[in-house]
Amino acid sequence: MIKVVVVGGGWSGCAAALSAAKAGAQVLLFERTDLLLGTGLVGGIFRNNGRYTAAEEAIAMGGGDLFVAMDANSRHRGVSFPGHQHASFYDVATMEPLVKKILQNYGVEIKTKTRIVDVVKYGKKLQGLMLDGGEVVKADAFVDSTGTAGPMGNCLTYGNGCAMCIIRCPSFGPRVSVTAKADIKEIMGRKDDGSIGAMSGSCKLNKDSLSKELKDKLDSDGVVVLEIPESIRKSGVLGKKACTQYALAEYARNLILLDTGHAKMMTPFFPLEDLRTIPGLERARYEDPYAGGIGNSMRYLGIAPCDQTLKVDGVDNLFCAGEKSAVLVGHTEAVATGLLSGHNAVRYCLDMQYLTLPNTLATGDFIEFVQAKMQTEDGMRVRYTFSGSIYFERMKELALYSTSRSEVKDRVAQTGLTDVYNGCLV
Repeated sequence: MIKVVVVGGGWSGCAAALSAAKAGAQVLLFERTDLLLGTGLVGGIFRNNGRYTAAEEAIAMGGGDLFVAMDANSRHRGVSFPGHQHASFYDVATMEPLVKKILQNYGVEIKTKTRIVDVVKYGKKLQGLMLDGGEVVKADAFVDSTGTAGPMGNCLTYGNGCAMCIIRCPSFGPRVSVTAKADIKEIMGRKDDGSIGAMSGSCKLNKDSLSKELKDKLDSDGVVVLEIPESIRKSGVLGKKACTQYALAEYARNLILLDTGHAKMMTPFFPLEDLRTIPGLERARYEDPYAGGIGNSMRYLGIAPCDQTLKVDGVDNLFCAGEKSAVLVGHTEAVATGLLSGHNAVRYCLDMQYLTLPNTLATGDFIEFVQAKMQTEDGMRVRYTFSGSIYFERMKELALYSTSRSEVKDRVAQTGLTDVYNGCLV
């Protein structure tokens, strides 16, 4: 039986493990912390704007298990907030066990609290991965979904210091990139001003620290918009954010809170003493990151060079997914790339032609467009997402954006890719 090892248990790694298992591989998923989902443990937004289309494409292609789980675990659906329509918010407190159970049901072996410290490489092929402790795990193909945030040194150098975020480097050790260990030079994203990296785009407030009125409104509506007094508005912050789809004027003038279990505040950081001057937030407390009044984690500091099949350049049997594959933002984008990378890892093992998603699908066009843009200096200063920024505009221009499930399903059928991720290849 062929064996695929996935490193990194965020949304992209979970999706890669899922698609590789569905394709017939024995799959081993390594995660250095004690929980899956990575930043998905404090995220929660999906189906907003073009992410609706991308989710429906994945479902039509047979890779919808994770989106179905998100839908089933949503606190709110069809929510509109500035710049975004028909969003859903899954419950960040209860999502991880559901995903873990899905993967286990497909036979994925999950190893948490396990760090990769090196690779065993011969020529242009990985032979195995060395674990912390010296054990070498061999496989036929590998997926690097280790992300681009951390270790702490990057947040100290390019950000405002360790934000004590969900990545939890002090507790579980720094992120280790399989691609970098394979001696492949990684790419670094940049902010608008040309400086390296980007700051994670939101903070979470403890809902019980809000006024009863705000908490009740979040529970009922899913969203609260609070005008920021002009005296404490921040300037120049939006360009630092990873989530450029929220870099709109409304987000400079207002605090926008979303109910994902926490009160998700759509700004990279806000001084606590200023935050508590806003009515309803007098007792506000940061839930994630704990240093949220000062800063947040830095991202896009280790992207793997790859092609449209998500094979890493220079290594025959290494694929990548999520932020590891591009300057992209979001759970939906992570899942979409993860599904493709895990599927193609199995195709490599079987000496099959890799799957390239056609640009008649939003997901295929997204991957092609982003890979092309990242070849330019200006393109590395942009963050790409189905939900906003320049790619959502492109989706609309090309008539790829649709909220009709039947239309998306028919479009996938026309490409011949219906249930492609459901088929066993072995």
